[in-house]
Amino acid sequence: MTMVEANALSKFYGEFAAVQNVTFSVPAGEVCAFLGPNGAGKSTTMKMLTGFLSPTEGQAKIGGFDTQTDRLQAAELLGYLPENGPLYPEMTPQSFLRYVGKARMMSASQLAERMEYVADQCDLGDVWGKAIGKLSRGFRQRVGMAQALLHDPKVLILDEPTSGLDPNQVHGLRKLIIELGKTKTVLLSTHILQEVHAVCSRVVLINEGRLVFDGSTDSLGTESDSMEEKFRDLTAAKA
Repeated sequence: MTMVEANALSKFYGEFAAVQNVTFSVPAGEVCAFLGPNGAGKSTTMKMLTGFLSPTEGQAKIGGFDTQTDRLQAAELLGYLPENGPLYPEMTPQSFLRYVGKARMMSASQLAERMEYVADQCDLGDVWGKAIGKLSRGFRQRVGMAQALLHDPKVLILDEPTSGLDPNQVHGLRKLIIELGKTKTVLLSTHILQEVHAVCSRVVLINEGRLVFDGSTDSLGTESDSMEEKFRDLTAAKA
């Protein structure tokens, strides 16, 4: 079953095309990297896929539901970690996740069980009762990841999930993504090509708002150096 679908997605701001005619799909159970240089349109595409941004043209679907016309059904299936995701600085991780769970109309028993799970998986125990505004960037990123996982979604769209994490935290999060990929569909945006090799089986690459590559991770290169060279070849012409 196709869980993430971009069908001729375009986003224009006046005459500027941030994303133009991007088409790809991600089947159930696949961990797919979504790559591109800065300004390529990755975050804009992800926002359209999640329903946070309306496409100028085209259609985005999650689990077969159009993210514009069937937004609530799509949102039930989706966990989204945006780049520099918004958090409430005066809340603690505990109170923030409880708020998110209630907004998603989770039952009290389900919410308690899932809060315990995400606190453990995202290693939030030491900061559970501290104000989010006083946490480091790495801990705030982990709180954002926890909210994406809270309702046990079938699809995860993660925009730079390891941003701000130290090497140990990066390693832990990569292990978590690999484990989640056994039962969930994951679309992962990252600048770290080593991360792609570690967790992804497929790569979708855009440049200047257009799709330029869609294939297996190994077909982009079996080592980080060869992968970087292929990445430059695919994006340098219009860089």
